[in-house]
Amino acid sequence: MKPTVFILALAPFLWLLYRALTGRLSANPVEDITLTTGVWALRFLLITLAITPLRRLTGWNAVIQWRRRMGLFAFFYATLHFLTYLVFDQVFDVPHMLADVAKRPFITAGFFAFVLMVPLAVTSTKGWIRRLGRRWQLLHRLVYFSAGAACLHFIWKVKVVIGEPVYYAAILGALLAFRVLWRFRPNANPRRATARASAS
Repeated sequence: MKPTVFILALAPFLWLLYRALTGRLSANPVEDITLTTGVWALRFLLITLAITPLRRLTGWNAVIQWRRRMGLFAFFYATLHFLTYLVFDQVFDVPHMLADVAKRPFITAGFFAFVLMVPLAVTSTKGWIRRLGRRWQLLHRLVYFSAGAACLHFIWKVKVVIGEPVYYAAILGALLAFRVLWRFRPNANPRRATARASAS
């Protein structure tokens, strides 16, 4: 199953590469590459966040093994998205890029989303999980902020509050709402429930 999932996760990149090499991109190839890599980075972020709700609702604990892999694919596509902007749009003009980040809100949100993903990717190994212990889970909550910034980046980029960008934002909102509701569901804290029962 692992090779199948790996190939499926790489399929958007391979198809994009095929289109680029065979001249099947539009009249604005940089825009095509930027949009495709950015959308897939956001999709994989949402898939990563969907794994925990799926496990909790279905009891299929084996699915948790895919969360880290999906997160790394999100970072892979986000890196391609960023490199497209740096290499083809800014032509390695880092000072101009930083000025662009500070000037345009949608670029700021996208850059913020990418920067937050870097420590998550670096600390995704089993060695880092052991070193950080409980702090690892706290650190990896940055994914919520990264996904939120990515949704803002997409919405502000297209400058509309309808269509695909809003759908992704709604999915993110639902995934975050599930986590809040799950945490405060009845009997979510057995110790607290036991204490209340003893007091009564």
